[in-house]
Amino acid sequence: MKKVLSIAGSDCSGGAGIQADLKTFSAHGVFGMSVVVSVVAENTSRVIAIQDVTPDMIEKQMDAVFEDIEVDAVKVGMLSTPDCMRAVAAGLRRYAPRNVVIDPVMYAKNGCALMDPNAVGSLIETIVPLAEVLTPNIPEAERIAGMKIGSRADMETAARLIHAMGCRNVLVKGGHAVGDAVDVLFDGTEFRRFEARRIDTRNTHGTGCTFSSAIAANLALGHDVAGAVARAKRYVTTAIEHALPIGKGHGPTHHFYDLYREGLKGMEREVEA
Repeated sequence: MKKVLSIAGSDCSGGAGIQADLKTFSAHGVFGMSVVVSVVAENTSRVIAIQDVTPDMIEKQMDAVFEDIEVDAVKVGMLSTPDCMRAVAAGLRRYAPRNVVIDPVMYAKNGCALMDPNAVGSLIETIVPLAEVLTPNIPEAERIAGMKIGSRADMETAARLIHAMGCRNVLVKGGHAVGDAVDVLFDGTEFRRFEARRIDTRNTHGTGCTFSSAIAANLALGHDVAGAVARAKRYVTTAIEHALPIGKGHGPTHHFYDLYREGLKGMEREVEA
């Protein structure tokens, strides 16, 4: 079984962060592990508080995993401060894992900040160059590239600027644009577009976490970057289409829709037999 590590914040409401990552890994048939960098008291409506784990404890969690278990892919999510970023970067440089997917999380779905606004420079310097795939949404790409994005051509320009910062592939996600959901992947040479119809729902809590985790899982399973993105796009689109109306705000996506539709029925038939 392939093993995938999530390095991210914890979402107690279960829809985003490490909780969403582990659900996504399980849905893809890979074994999920975690390094908690921040504990976030949040729900579908708001972020109440954030408590960061110490850099030393972040590094020790990474040591515990890497010294014992072969890691086939890594997903990095919320890193709220430069200290968190430096600790994670040190561990990634030390162990040099393959297939590092970095989601530069800056805001929760409800707009609450999850990254120190002054930490973007540290993100660019310490984290971006370690990414096999970087997955910013439009607001994040605007902050990293230092430009406004108002069109698909702007998404491509931003992808070029971000790629020049050292990551191998940039996927600028179009979920914040209008019209169909179009994501732009740039590998330094060519652009690929991944398009899906936009689903009319407010229940999109954790979609960025889910998408990047699905990419990491598919890379671990042996797909190339474009193939991993295409498969992850289909998975997250299904999860959004069947999102769950849980909570009073932006509900979570349905990470196990296919399992609930097919797998549990099969298990019930076996029990009945």
